[in-house]
Amino acid sequence: MPMKRYLMAPGPTPVPEEVLAAGARPILHHRGPDFRELMSRCLGRLQEVFRTRNDILVFTASGSGGFESAVVNLLSPGDPVLVVSSGEFGERWSALVSVYGATVDELRYAWGETPRPEDLRARLAESPAEVVVVVHSETSTGVVADVEALATVVREAGALTVVDAVSSLGAVPLETDSWGLDVVVAGSQKALMTPPGLSVLAVSDRAWERAATSSTPRFYFDWEKLRASLETGSTPFTPAVSIVVSLDAALGMLLEEGLDNAFARHAALGRACREGAKAMGLELFSPDEERSAIVTAILTPDGVNARDLVLALRERFGITVAGGHGDLGARMFRIGHIGYYDVFDITTALAAVEVLLAESGVEIERGAAVARALEAFRESAGVV
Repeated sequence: MPMKRYLMAPGPTPVPEEVLAAGARPILHHRGPDFRELMSRCLGRLQEVFRTRNDILVFTASGSGGFESAVVNLLSPGDPVLVVSSGEFGERWSALVSVYGATVDELRYAWGETPRPEDLRARLAESPAEVVVVVHSETSTGVVADVEALATVVREAGALTVVDAVSSLGAVPLETDSWGLDVVVAGSQKALMTPPGLSVLAVSDRAWERAATSSTPRFYFDWEKLRASLETGSTPFTPAVSIVVSLDAALGMLLEEGLDNAFARHAALGRACREGAKAMGLELFSPDEERSAIVTAILTPDGVNARDLVLALRERFGITVAGGHGDLGARMFRIGHIGYYDVFDITTALAAVEVLLAESGVEIERGAAVARALEAFRESAGVV
């Protein structure tokens, strides 16, 4: 019998059967009325999820494509940009902005630290920037930043806020309009429960004004070209039609659940995972706080190589979790819980980790992780 597979990484994430089935329907012509109607409905649903009245853009691209679109539309060579960096994806933003010749300043934290508004205020007073990039959920560490507080500081300084929300949109609270966010970039493959392939953005009026003055060349990633086409339900270039169909189905499921209910579910799953890990005596790398509801980063005990643990989880139990980036590769593993997950997915992963650690000679109270995770979930969500 084929081994059952469990995808427990922070992205791509599992896709519900209903969403997969929607994507398997016969292909729609992307210039026909059926697709135009579908795309228009999808844009409206995305506005609800972004909690915005701003324009929504949909690119056939990864989240990184959405990042690049923000850079080429907002920046000209030499423009001062501040990147708030506390992990792998903050560093990726710095590298991307540098490629296009902007003047990059970094407010850099040690991996695992949470960015602080007072630090941002002080840095902007010393080195003014026109655009500030903030990673909402740093999946390399599990840190979820207080974007509302950071964006307040950015507005006070007269700059635009660009938010990397690839893994946070639909999982934790994100209020595009009420927090005054100018550009928010997300991807289809995380909490939106859709296969990889789409990058979605919310763009404010202030961002459009700035985009009109940018001298950086762009063709595929031209916002204005895409906006004009999307107003008719179409796109300038052939889109990933089946993934748009899937995204529409997934957004319908998410909105039926209710965003606030989805946020509460993710918070409960995060707490269950953290509490289960601590019940095994493991050290958390990600913050032990309710906001840390997207991925739990855990350090292995002395003598246990995290790379070996990640490989054994996959080969022995069919469970795919994520390893650590960079220097943390040998010490960290990460359990994702965004999107189509319930508490029994969490307990499955924890039970397998427990088995492997016990076989490695780590002293563990067998069953404690699962019991504590279920208890913590019940305390948070009121159900099991």
